[in-house]
Amino acid sequence: MRHRSVGTCVFLTIITCGIYGLYWLVCLTDDSNECTGMGHTSGGAALLFTIITCGIYSIYWCYKMGEKLDQARAERGVPTGSQAILYLILSIVGLEIVAWALMQSELNRYYYGGDDF
Repeated sequence: MRHRSVGTCVFLTIITCGIYGLYWLVCLTDDSNECTGMGHTSGGAALLFTIITCGIYSIYWCYKMGEKLDQARAERGVPTGSQAILYLILSIVGLEIVAWALMQSELNRYYYGGDDF
C-alpha cells in the first residue's frame, strides 16, 4: 500500500481520458484489501469484471468499497457513516471519480497509521 495524492490521481484520470482511472481502480481495490484485511476480489479481477460488464460492476464495486471502509472504521472505533450509499449514489449519477477520490482520501488516512478521522 502506498500513499497517493488525490489531486494527482484525479488529474491523471482526466488527462488520460480514464485510462489512469483503470489503474487507480486496481490500486484502490488492492490497497483496501491490504489495509482492511477484507475482500476476496483482487484489483485485476475488479478491472476485468468492470470491463466485461461495460462498467456496471464498478457501481457494485463502489458500494462494496463503502461497506468495507465503513467496517474498517468500526473496527477502529471511529464513527461510521453510510459511505456505501454515498459511493453508490455518486457512481450512479456519473461522479464515480469523486467516489474514488473519497476512497483514496480514506485509505491515505490508514496509510499514515492514524485514526485522525
